[in-house]
Amino acid sequence: MSRKRELNVQHNRFRCRGAMLNLQQLLDQRHVARALELYFQSRSRLGMSGSHISKVKGRGVDFEEHRAYQAGDDIRSIDWRVTARTGRPFTKIFREERERPVIIGVDQSHHMFFGSQISFKSVIAAEVAAILCWMTVDNGDRVGGVVYSDSTSELVKPRRGKRSALRFLSLLAGYNQNLLAQHKPARVTGAKSSLQDALEHIYRITRPGSTIYLISDFSDMDKVCLQYIQQLSLHNNLTCIFVYDILETQLPQPGIYNITNGDEMDTIDTYSSEVRESYHLAFEDKLQNLRAELNLLKVPLLSLRTDQVVLEQLETWNQKTP
Repeated sequence: MSRKRELNVQHNRFRCRGAMLNLQQLLDQRHVARALELYFQSRSRLGMSGSHISKVKGRGVDFEEHRAYQAGDDIRSIDWRVTARTGRPFTKIFREERERPVIIGVDQSHHMFFGSQISFKSVIAAEVAAILCWMTVDNGDRVGGVVYSDSTSELVKPRRGKRSALRFLSLLAGYNQNLLAQHKPARVTGAKSSLQDALEHIYRITRPGSTIYLISDFSDMDKVCLQYIQQLSLHNNLTCIFVYDILETQLPQPGIYNITNGDEMDTIDTYSSEVRESYHLAFEDKLQNLRAELNLLKVPLLSLRTDQVVLEQLETWNQKTP
């Protein structure tokens, strides 16, 4: 059996569908992760290579560069020749090879509990998180993460082995199943968003040289969140994964539709071409603005649709990544 065919077989067998999932489905993603690794052959593009070249700069075996001395730098790294020549203290910077902890942030808020075809956004986010989690375990690295809803967030500190993965996936399954009974809480003016709260947790447990995946629709992205992302990206490999539904990009066929948010009912008229175009452009503007903001921080953005095969989308992204 070819590797691509094996990948398709594993996907069809274990693909997550519908509005909710359970722990067993997340455990089954280990089979998908293994098939994915075989198909890609090299895991470096997904940040899953074995002996990692860390983004953190410290005392290692390979000289990286000189830079001006900063408060807190190890004085043993000062290059006295360059310092004497320039009249300013300069430090030797080394890039060191080390194990790379993987931290996965997963959004399970009310706005993720939506989908018009195949799967809800919350399910796709959990499926991707599970695949990345198992790839990390199989690679022998430490894995942990943060799962968050509108009102709560919980973290699992990165540790090596299946036990840490099971804790994280069990937490994720619980949050996903709780979405059915979850109601959107009233937003208190000035209160921090759920994404901001999750980023605070991630920032607190992240050590330089980590790989971070942030999976969300980024509905509550704000300037404070961007500041956290900037800080995290300076010394870590951070990737944002944007999950969206096709119905968010364009309105359904012209007609009159009844819609609900779970508490209130309303109708929407999609006969107007101007309304349809305006709706589509609003989504495109949101995505382009998000991509532009992350590009400035040199943070890659991967987009995943709920109505397409997750592994095929990961494959396409992997091929585009330099």
